[in-house]
Amino acid sequence: MDFAFSEEQEELRRTVRAFLADTSPETEVRRLMETPEGFDRALWRRMGTELGLQGLAVPEEYGGAGCGPVEVGAVMEETGRALLCAPFLSSAVLATTALLRSADEEARRRLLPGLAAGELVATLALTEDSARWDAAGVALDARETEGTWLLDGHKTFVLDGAAADVVLTVARAADGIGVFLVEGDAPGLTRTPLPTLDPTRRQARLDYHDVPAQRLRTHGDGWELVAQVLDRVAVALAAEQVGVASRALETAVEYAKVRHQFGRPIGSFQAVKHLLADVLLEVESARAAAHYALLAAEADSAELPAVASLAKAFCSDTCLRATSQNIQVHGGIGFTWEHPAHLYLKRAKTSQLLFGDSAYHRELLARHIDTVTVGGAA
Repeated sequence: MDFAFSEEQEELRRTVRAFLADTSPETEVRRLMETPEGFDRALWRRMGTELGLQGLAVPEEYGGAGCGPVEVGAVMEETGRALLCAPFLSSAVLATTALLRSADEEARRRLLPGLAAGELVATLALTEDSARWDAAGVALDARETEGTWLLDGHKTFVLDGAAADVVLTVARAADGIGVFLVEGDAPGLTRTPLPTLDPTRRQARLDYHDVPAQRLRTHGDGWELVAQVLDRVAVALAAEQVGVASRALETAVEYAKVRHQFGRPIGSFQAVKHLLADVLLEVESARAAAHYALLAAEADSAELPAVASLAKAFCSDTCLRATSQNIQVHGGIGFTWEHPAHLYLKRAKTSQLLFGDSAYHRELLARHIDTVTVGGAA
């Protein structure tokens, strides 16, 4: 299996990196994380119209590029490096994947062109106060009254929930779990931004009081759709974590070359060299794990649930270690608000918890390993 990006994919990476270097430097990240929405709508539209990033995974018939998870993963890695303040994960990955994996052609035709062009922002609301990422954690009530679905309950930790134009809400109906389309300005919907450890990625609590909704048509049970989406978004987030970890390692190496003690660069000391070498080994291993998972998602492989959990767990721990060691190499200055090292550490920690922490995904991997042999036959 070829783990390298193709020339076209490498060109995509270079293009996105150059674009983000111009539009998302540290100064802009710090500015946007203090704004109410947390991102720039004008830049979001530019990403859709000039680069077509939000529409990478969207088929051409809906206004997208018709690419796959590997291309999306390449972009996610670059957005991680830049700590991009934008709803790419929630809208271009989470919500878009849910629509593409559903059986609702009408919803796809209505929403995907706007999502691909950057005219709309969407998200998926799943977790509640239990903070569970499985079907047992879904308690929000959906009931049908005179042909209209009404939702009652709440969701929390919703990515970009306060800014989304459309919220795909996971709720429990009489016949099982379903996914429901809710307009961001729907009557009865209250959206409250939450304080977060990572100021570069917004979350919100959503309260539903008889909120009108449209049920998304699915292939079979609604939770089956959600599970497929969670596998694929875990893989995309693993790719982003590789980008965060890579940038943290590069920053540490650059500092180790210029910071002198006892008349020598600190990078010449054996302890620092060994530390950075260990991080490099972990980052490259995480890159391989994430890329393998992207290829499994591309092929819609039966082993995807297993490798998605493997990649998420390993990349989460690697990202947290790389960003923590970056601060250690920088010493006192790494702990200050003025230095960006803490922003990468905060992104690493929140990403580790998002969609299930490392322990949760190792448990899922253990369950899946009985039914599929990763990299081989069952």
